[in-house]
Amino acid sequence: MFGMSHETFLLVDAVVTVIGLIVLITKFKLHPFIALIIAAAFLGLTSGMPVGTILKAFQDGFGGVLGFVGIILALGTMLGKMMAESGGADQIAQTLIRAFGKERVQWAMMFAAFLVGIPLFFEIGFVLLIPLVFIVARRTGVSIIKIGIPLLAGLSAVHGLVPPHPGPLLAIGVFGADIGKTILYGLIVALPTAIIAGPIYGTFISKYIPGHANQELVDQLAREPEAATLPSFGITLVTVLLPVFLMLLKTFADVALPDGHFFRGWMDLIGHPISALLLALLLSLYTFGHRQGIGSKQILKLLDASLAPTAAIILIIGAGGGFKQMLVTSGVGDVIGHMAVNAQISPILLAWLVAAVIRVATGSATVATITGAGIVVPVVGMIPGVNRELLVLATGAGSLILSHVNDAGFWLVKQYFNMTVAETFKTWTAMETILSIVALGFIMLLSLFV
Repeated sequence: MFGMSHETFLLVDAVVTVIGLIVLITKFKLHPFIALIIAAAFLGLTSGMPVGTILKAFQDGFGGVLGFVGIILALGTMLGKMMAESGGADQIAQTLIRAFGKERVQWAMMFAAFLVGIPLFFEIGFVLLIPLVFIVARRTGVSIIKIGIPLLAGLSAVHGLVPPHPGPLLAIGVFGADIGKTILYGLIVALPTAIIAGPIYGTFISKYIPGHANQELVDQLAREPEAATLPSFGITLVTVLLPVFLMLLKTFADVALPDGHFFRGWMDLIGHPISALLLALLLSLYTFGHRQGIGSKQILKLLDASLAPTAAIILIIGAGGGFKQMLVTSGVGDVIGHMAVNAQISPILLAWLVAAVIRVATGSATVATITGAGIVVPVVGMIPGVNRELLVLATGAGSLILSHVNDAGFWLVKQYFNMTVAETFKTWTAMETILSIVALGFIMLLSLFV
């Protein structure tokens, strides 16, 4: 078409669509939910997809994201509401401030997110910890960006580099890597990477974009507790970290026990992110509710009220998932991935590059990791002696780069931090890109020793 090959046309079409999406939101002030639907429909029609496939792809992408993320956000927001109303979030915030001091509280947020995020999906860690960002910012007067970027960096680094997150775990299977070595190398790479992209970059960018929290969410998740006595730090940690413990137990059972084992079957159920968050929420009804003197009727009102501010966020994330699926179904991701394979470069750099371009095209770190590993693994077989654990990490690092308008995480951060699209690019997108590039540097350095 227009004298171009089909592959070239798909690339140009995707670029034009993404630019058009940004213009609709920034210049014409169209609601992101509507703009994402329009952009997805435009890409589907112009890329030559059958008309019936266009709507189905968007619906599959929308439902695929919300089937998990929507439930996680709802349960996590309810848990966050209970933690905020009881004063549990305030207790954690005060303890962190006392331990690290006002001048170093951003380091506390990064380490908390890094540890909590190891067994948790990014979205779960985000909704569990975001109340702390609001509360610490209010109590210390420190910029919300200076506190929030380290939290996001800690969560994102372990999400892309450390099993049992789905991307690295599946890449381990594709490359035939050793899970123990991958976890060890992943932690070695992820921690310094999170430090550079989190507290260091967050402190820098906050001088230019201090950020203003979404007031509606602040009122819900970070309001001053009415209770005279706050829950103890220990009770609060047990409640909030219950999902972490259950998911770790599930991971241990999956590694230590054979398929079909009775205990492993039950742990697969209890340790699933949705089940784990539900159990933590039920525990919070006692620890943050009845134990703090909050009655059943009041708890019901709190849980009901907690969902209203997240409705728009959930719809935008769903639409972002639909747009992402349109990019995948149209073939844009495959075209970019195979172009990268043709480049004559180091296998580790190739794994990073393929995952990076697929991430930019599709907006999904997990899709980029899995697809990138599948594309690169035949090439690896032709080059003996390649460290397969580092290939897993390189693929995961590439999958973090340049989160933009086709990524549900972009909209999640934008809405919670009440930023413009341009501000989200300068903070979240830049942080993700720093994570990706710095991690690649550490992986290449590690390759000299292992």
